[in-house]
Amino acid sequence: MTIPQISRNIAGAVALITLTAVTNVTSAGEKPVGTYASQRTQLSFKVSDVAVQKLLPQGWQASPSNSGPSKDANLNVVFVDILSVQNPDGSPGETFRAAALAIPAKKEGTDATVPMVVGGLASPSYAPGPYRANAPANATVDRRLHTDPTGKSNVEESWEFKSDDGNAIQLQLQYVSGTAVRSNAQATPHSGINPDFYRIYRLEQAVDVVRSTVAGTDRVQKYLFKATGPKLAQIFDGSEQLISIVSVPFYTNQISLPEEVTQ
Repeated sequence: MTIPQISRNIAGAVALITLTAVTNVTSAGEKPVGTYASQRTQLSFKVSDVAVQKLLPQGWQASPSNSGPSKDANLNVVFVDILSVQNPDGSPGETFRAAALAIPAKKEGTDATVPMVVGGLASPSYAPGPYRANAPANATVDRRLHTDPTGKSNVEESWEFKSDDGNAIQLQLQYVSGTAVRSNAQATPHSGINPDFYRIYRLEQAVDVVRSTVAGTDRVQKYLFKATGPKLAQIFDGSEQLISIVSVPFYTNQISLPEEVTQ
């Protein structure tokens, strides 16, 4: 079967890191933001430590995972296609797309590692987003799934973001899908622009690791990634190493703001 090109604009993204089991409810004192359903693809890289540190606010440092399929990756590029949005009052919200850059980071003197959104490109109706990190860009997404009579599924994805300031992100990906692992989790992505700002994500997801240099997994048939322009070229200078590719065909999250944080 085929999923045709989707022409909606989409929202900000977070890396699939630092997650803990949780029930999908809003705690007392939190301010609900909305409930989102999306499909995601994440690329995890090992890039220059100097480049990563320049992206982080003062008092924060990179904190790559020391285990798992993305071990040692210090930068994630998360492609997000939001399919539906439900506002706190139950009304539908606008859908949109983004390619976000997130660093697993921790504040100096603490042990908690969180996803920190430090940049990215997003549809103009959304940018700069709640984390104030995304530049406006024209976004195109094409995703196709073909399943043969034996049950083998091949997936093709094409993501392209182009901003007026000359920065662009492109991904061409084809792979054989595997068995996605379902989990409930919680994440608290922070803003790299204003590190005091963060949101609470209570989510349910199905994760398929299609490539991992650490685990020796590779079901990728075609891969092309480009990040160009005055800002992105400083990060992706040719020395970056791809650690993993993760497909998230199912992702729903309930977003809220902690009591002490304002949007």
